[in-house]
Amino acid sequence: MLAVTFMWSIAGVVTRQLESAHSFEVTFWRSFFTAISLLIILPLFQGRSVFVKIRRGGFSLWLSGVCWAVMFTAFMLALTMTTVANVLVTLAISPLATALLATLFIGHRLATRTWLAIALAGAGIAWMYGGQLALGKDMSGTLVALCVPLASAANWTVVQNSRALGTKIDLVPAVLLGALISCLLTLPLATPFNATLHDVSLLAMLGLVQLAIPCVLAVMCAGVLKAPEVALLGLLEVIFGILLAWLGAGEVPGPNVLAGGTLVISALLINELIGWRQKL
Repeated sequence: MLAVTFMWSIAGVVTRQLESAHSFEVTFWRSFFTAISLLIILPLFQGRSVFVKIRRGGFSLWLSGVCWAVMFTAFMLALTMTTVANVLVTLAISPLATALLATLFIGHRLATRTWLAIALAGAGIAWMYGGQLALGKDMSGTLVALCVPLASAANWTVVQNSRALGTKIDLVPAVLLGALISCLLTLPLATPFNATLHDVSLLAMLGLVQLAIPCVLAVMCAGVLKAPEVALLGLLEVIFGILLAWLGAGEVPGPNVLAGGTLVISALLINELIGWRQKL
């Protein structure tokens, strides 16, 4: 899981090395190579039955695939529109957004500590965004990034609801569907292609190493590790990603981002640690 978070975190610094690929083209090529990689990897892990699972997956599996497509597309678009730190701190609210959405739509009850964590994380996001607004910065990239945790929350809510109804969604085939849908949605907007061979090579590497492989590994880890362990280790993506962009691309996060991000990470960390301790 530690390796998974590191692989996830390389997207920002690699994107900063691109020469001429534009926003939708960046998204298309990464999703394209993710789909190609999964079409090879999944039959090796699950056999040809994986395609039967997709064909028989039903509405919930396809809805999960749409959520993955939104996440893939919005994430890469946001990276081309704003800083890596802005994107990753915004993504960090996914667990709390999931908890809130599950409460609203499928009746999950939240502990008091989780409500407090949501309030603290919300304050952190407000601090970060408020500072950018005060400086007159363009917020469009940050708003696009916000689509990722919302789509992630919707995805996990769909998965949890399906399990409650006795239908188990296999998340890895849903990731494949998401990559294929993202390809189809962004292809018309990605042309004419401007990416150099250098750009396509980097995006192919992202499709395989940053998305396809870690997604498969993360699902395997989730079957072994406890949920709080997965959530806590997942936070390392934010730290790794910001550090890599700082060291590898000279992208220094601003003081408001650091302050707001610290609040968000602290809220998640405290919430998960308390929950873990209560279950021991």
